[in-house]
Amino acid sequence: MLKQSKKEPLLHIATFGKTVGIRGDMKFHIQSDFPEQFYNGATFLTNKDVKVTLKDVNLTKGTVKIEGITTPEDAKKFTNAKVLTTREETRKNCHLEDGEFFWFDLEDCEVYEDDQLLGIVYEVERLANTNYLSIVTDFKLVEDGKAKRFLLPFQPPFVVQTDIEKKVIMTEGALDILDAS
Repeated sequence: MLKQSKKEPLLHIATFGKTVGIRGDMKFHIQSDFPEQFYNGATFLTNKDVKVTLKDVNLTKGTVKIEGITTPEDAKKFTNAKVLTTREETRKNCHLEDGEFFWFDLEDCEVYEDDQLLGIVYEVERLANTNYLSIVTDFKLVEDGKAKRFLLPFQPPFVVQTDIEKKVIMTEGALDILDAS
């Protein structure tokens, strides 16, 4: 069942949009790479501190109905509400292929090149079709005149190895990107 840890922030995975039709259906804007987690009977939290259960999920049309909501007036209460989940539920409901990682697992990883600490991953950003690590540069490098932050494509040839357990990402060419930042 969906329980939020006091320390762990909730993940924003979708947003309810405007109402559609006369039975309380709503547009459904997915903010996740894992649409399989949205199915009839799936329960989530919202940023309005309300637990909702999905009913009549139609990912092709981009619509959803919330259990217990039968009119557009009732549905409008959820317009622009964010659909939230926990990291634990994400791990349980979303399947990763080999070499794939959840963005929240990449956050706080140390980034190294040739045994030199370049910085720590602050967040992951998607620009066009590429995922980028937003890295806060190590203070020693900042003191040497390097940029305080830089973006690194999370793909070969830049990312050579990722060890989530050790929270370490080994890179090649990242120092050149930092120098050019």
